[in-house]
Amino acid sequence: MVIYGVMILGICMFVGTAIGVVLGKLLGIDGDIGGVGFAMLILVFLTNWLKQKGMMPKASEQGILFWNAMYIPVVIAMAATQNVVAALNGGLVALLAGVVSVVVLFPFIRILSAWAGAATSTFGDEDVPAGAQAKKA
Repeated sequence: MVIYGVMILGICMFVGTAIGVVLGKLLGIDGDIGGVGFAMLILVFLTNWLKQKGMMPKASEQGILFWNAMYIPVVIAMAATQNVVAALNGGLVALLAGVVSVVVLFPFIRILSAWAGAATSTFGDEDVPAGAQAKKA
C-alpha cells in the first residue's frame, strides 16, 4: 500500500527540526528547541494553503491524516520525554520557564477559540454535507 503525503510530512519535519536546531544554537543550547512544534505548525499552514490552492490531492490528504494519527503523536511523546529529563536536570530555571510560559499563554486559548469561532479545524470532514454533523470517533 502506498502512503501519500509522506513527502510533505518529511519536508515539514526537516524544516521544523532545522529551525529548532538553529534556534538552539542562537540561544547557546546544544539541542533542538521546538523542532517538532515548528514542524507541526508548518504542516498545518502548508496543508491549508495547498488545499486552498487546489493542489492537495485527496490521496495525499488521506495519507497525512494517516500519519497524523500514527506518527506525529509518537514523535511528540518522544520529544516530551526528552524535554522532561532535560528540565529536571535544568533545575529551577527550567521549572520557572515552564510555569511562566503556561501562565502567560493560557489566556490565549480563550482568545484564539473566540477568534476561530465556528471556523475551527475540520480537517478531513469536508465530505460531510452542510447541516450534517461529523461522526465523533
